[in-house]
Amino acid sequence: MAVIERIAGVDEVGRGPLVGDVVTAAVILDPANPIEGLRDSKKLSEKKRILLFDEIREKALAWHVARASVAEIDQLNILHATMLAMQRAVAGLSVTPTLVRVDGNRCPDFGGLPAEALVKGDDKEPAISAASILAKVVRDLEMVALDSRHPQYGFAKHKGYPTKAHLEALQAHGPLPEHRTSFAPVQRALSQRDATAKVR
Repeated sequence: MAVIERIAGVDEVGRGPLVGDVVTAAVILDPANPIEGLRDSKKLSEKKRILLFDEIREKALAWHVARASVAEIDQLNILHATMLAMQRAVAGLSVTPTLVRVDGNRCPDFGGLPAEALVKGDDKEPAISAASILAKVVRDLEMVALDSRHPQYGFAKHKGYPTKAHLEALQAHGPLPEHRTSFAPVQRALSQRDATAKVR
């Protein structure tokens, strides 16, 4: 009897931003219930991502979204925090995969499960595409929520990435507790705030 292959695709969103958690997802697709239009989440419109987000959660054999917190990012560094979040995403699956495929050039240990890194995997492996969509929609919604609490930073537009507008807001208003203090632009803003406080 042939063993049915269950590929778990894993991807992250949020390694580059200065604020918020790094979010990961793991997805095992159902070959009997295909999803059309899966590709790298960055190449899809927001409307299309949200439609696929609902379809993936409905049709996938298993899926799980996980994260590493800002505190973990600052303690471990962004690479190790991302690897930890990926491990959590796979550990949270309700179905055990026969193979884990991770977008990128490295992958963590998944408790002995066979695993491989796949460069540009979010455009090559549908399960990774699905994972990238789940992670991006979840993190983008968190940035919109953060924007509603702190509209002066513009999180809904730049999603926490170090754009000119974000860096200017950081200098003008200082870092929030959600900012990653281990990232250089946030460190500079903290130093500036401390220096200003001493002058006063």
